[in-house]
Amino acid sequence: MTTPPAASTTPAPSDAAPPLRIGLLGAGPWARHTHAPALAAHPGAVLTGVWGRRAETAEALATAHGTRACTGEAGIDELLEASDAVAFALPPDVQAPLAVRAAEAGCHVLMDKPVATTVEGARAVAEAVAKAEVASVVFCTLRFAPETVAWIAEQAAVGGWFTARAQWLGSLSVLIPVLGEVTELTAARGPADTTHLILRHGSGASSTVTLGLSAPRAAAGVGIELRGEHGTAELPGWDGAQPAFRGAVDALAEAVRTGVPHACDARFGLRLTELLAEAERRAG
Repeated sequence: MTTPPAASTTPAPSDAAPPLRIGLLGAGPWARHTHAPALAAHPGAVLTGVWGRRAETAEALATAHGTRACTGEAGIDELLEASDAVAFALPPDVQAPLAVRAAEAGCHVLMDKPVATTVEGARAVAEAVAKAEVASVVFCTLRFAPETVAWIAEQAAVGGWFTARAQWLGSLSVLIPVLGEVTELTAARGPADTTHLILRHGSGASSTVTLGLSAPRAAAGVGIELRGEHGTAELPGWDGAQPAFRGAVDALAEAVRTGVPHACDARFGLRLTELLAEAERRAG
């Protein structure tokens, strides 16, 4: 009788990708409440460090999440060297040149919206990402919150939409995947910094969008309503920014693993910046 071979004690090779080493550029409230806790808790990521312009702020946030603090120009280089990717929690005019720098260093980038304050700045980011062949994701919150990402996909699949109305944050990032690319844009000023847009989309549908940051507190929030052949649909609520940011990290990791760009990549960020710049110009 032949004795069967002994079972191997060597673990089988795993197909799971190693955790993505992600550094965080920014140590302000947005980083403190959303980015840092989401990155530190993500099973597919390792928070390699926190960079801040103020050393004490970076140190406090890094200590809270068991990682190192970096500051100054040397600190940026140090964090890029230690990371596969970097996430940004910085103003757009600061983010854009640092995103170019990160891409040139071979780091994948997870950027906040808007990517830049100018079309030229956003284009520089998109070109740097393409040239370096790194992955990019722009954190358009509603495109990554589990509740709203499912709703967007469902409405895009249903089709037949005739018109839409959207107010406040994230409107364009939701309307474009559902109604199609913006083909015509008209804009007019409202009170304070409010701007009203009338858009025509590639599907033939039209939409109206109200944008601004100065609405009274009682009027804050996000509202998107679609109307079409199948009736109406309203954007559901979602469970805050942290779950959405975890979804954005998942999306970046998937883009890194597969080499397939995410729909909300640097090119999409450039397109959003182009539309906002055109709205600003047309509103006068």
